[in-house]
Amino acid sequence: MAEPKKQEKDFTKEVDAILPEAKALAQSGKLQEAVDKLYVIEKQARNASDLASTTRLLKEITQLAYDARDYTLLNSSVLTLSKKHGQLKAAIQAMVEQTMGWLDEIKSRDGTEKWLALIETLRTVTEGKLYLETPRARVTLLLSHYHESVAKSSEPTSPSIRDSLQTASDLLSDLQVETYSSMERREKTEFILEQMRLLITVARIKDTEKGVEEGKKDIIAGGEQEWAKVRVGGRKVNESFLAQTENEDLKLKYYDMMIQYALNQGAYLDAAKYYYKVWETPSIKKDEAGRGRDALEHIVYYIVLAPHDNEQSDMLHRLFNDPALLKLELQYALVKCFTTPELMRWPGIEQIYGSHLRKTTIFKSDKLWEDLHTRIIEHNIRIVAKYYTRITLARLTTLLDLTPEQAEQTLSRLVVSGTVWARIDRPAGIVNFRSARGAEEVMNDWSSDMQKLLSLVEKTWMGVNAAQAAQARAKAAAKS
Repeated sequence: MAEPKKQEKDFTKEVDAILPEAKALAQSGKLQEAVDKLYVIEKQARNASDLASTTRLLKEITQLAYDARDYTLLNSSVLTLSKKHGQLKAAIQAMVEQTMGWLDEIKSRDGTEKWLALIETLRTVTEGKLYLETPRARVTLLLSHYHESVAKSSEPTSPSIRDSLQTASDLLSDLQVETYSSMERREKTEFILEQMRLLITVARIKDTEKGVEEGKKDIIAGGEQEWAKVRVGGRKVNESFLAQTENEDLKLKYYDMMIQYALNQGAYLDAAKYYYKVWETPSIKKDEAGRGRDALEHIVYYIVLAPHDNEQSDMLHRLFNDPALLKLELQYALVKCFTTPELMRWPGIEQIYGSHLRKTTIFKSDKLWEDLHTRIIEHNIRIVAKYYTRITLARLTTLLDLTPEQAEQTLSRLVVSGTVWARIDRPAGIVNFRSARGAEEVMNDWSSDMQKLLSLVEKTWMGVNAAQAAQARAKAAAKS
């Protein structure tokens, strides 16, 4: 597209004169003749770089076609005018924005077919033009929502549902809105969230199909690719921008989708963090009996489900010390069990908490209930390793309420992950939780102990001398 040059002539008077004539011709049924008249003066104004007059003419040509309901002429005019040699960018922008303003009315009054034709025309005109990237994104969003609505209106078992949703997702995913300088930050975020939402929808459908086709020879990847794109999309969102009060609605949408991603990946700690972000939202925190309580409960459940590491332990203890948790008696007691260095017997936990937890949406899942059992076993092994140097395998299995095979398997997993140090002597049936120390390590410990002993002796000697000196002064004072 040619760069705008200096205006050579003002065609305002000519345009003022020809517009009423063109309208009169169009109203008398001579639409093509009216448009042809405008094309003649449009070329002159364009070549003279008269932006104001060119813009008026482009908008009038498309307006006449729209008023006459001649959508064939409207589409062809938009395409032709945008491709004219030396056409002014601002004039094309004005024409495109005006045409976009008619989309809702065309869809409701003249049907989807004509609406789709105009949508495709606008997408063709805006393709590859940086100055039209924002209008293109908005038009593409409308088209994406249309394909999504087609999927919703289809039969539940129809194979076209996945195809329509895939098309809707692909249309939005092709837009790199984070690079658009002409789009406001909030609108960018809304587009990214829409991209993520559709990707999750498609991913869930593919994951379902993967489960159905699991027994067949064909390898079905499921929604792994879409889930990866969701993660990439999540990184494009600025969380500090979401923290602003006016963007609270976007913040809740974002973290809801990030929670779905984390749970799909089995990342319970990340899910707990995202729920914590939701809980910190002022409107959520105020709703102590509703959404605030629900968010806090989810934080508790997912933090205890997360595998133990420094970050998980730190978050768990900070949560335990939060006064808000005291209002949730059951959840507080559960967190206390995990922060107290004592054994948790699974039968007792199941009896105390099972009836309530199994009614929650989280622990209705047998997998998550089994994961909770695993975390309790891992907690117990860490406690045993803390208090025992050696223990028989039989005694360990009794403390863990497991079979020897299950106890050995869980212990081996924790050893591999570096959570505990242990060695199993199978013939002797003994588990060692302390490694054999080398001579150098023993000597270092001995040297350290001797230094402590000498330091205590020195302090004691100084204390005795001070006491003797005090007694001597007291005796001298008594004699005098």
